[in-house]
Amino acid sequence: MFPLFLKIIWLLLSFFLIFIIYLRVPKNQGLTSFATKSDLLGSPNSTEKFLNNFTLISIIGYYLIAVKLNQMNVGI
Repeated sequence: MFPLFLKIIWLLLSFFLIFIIYLRVPKNQGLTSFATKSDLLGSPNSTEKFLNNFTLISIIGYYLIAVKLNQMNVGI
């Protein structure tokens, strides 16, 4: 039961990560962003910072679950 639960969480997390990474708007838009952007070295707003941290935590969780599922399949 526990491996099935981990696999479901792992699958949902992988689809979520694919979705959130593809939704992110790229910051670099060529030379036009260089001319129009005034806060070149400014810090990201709180929403973007939260999304960056949440994405990083989700990626770490994805890898940890993948390692645990791999250990269960090998029998370690």
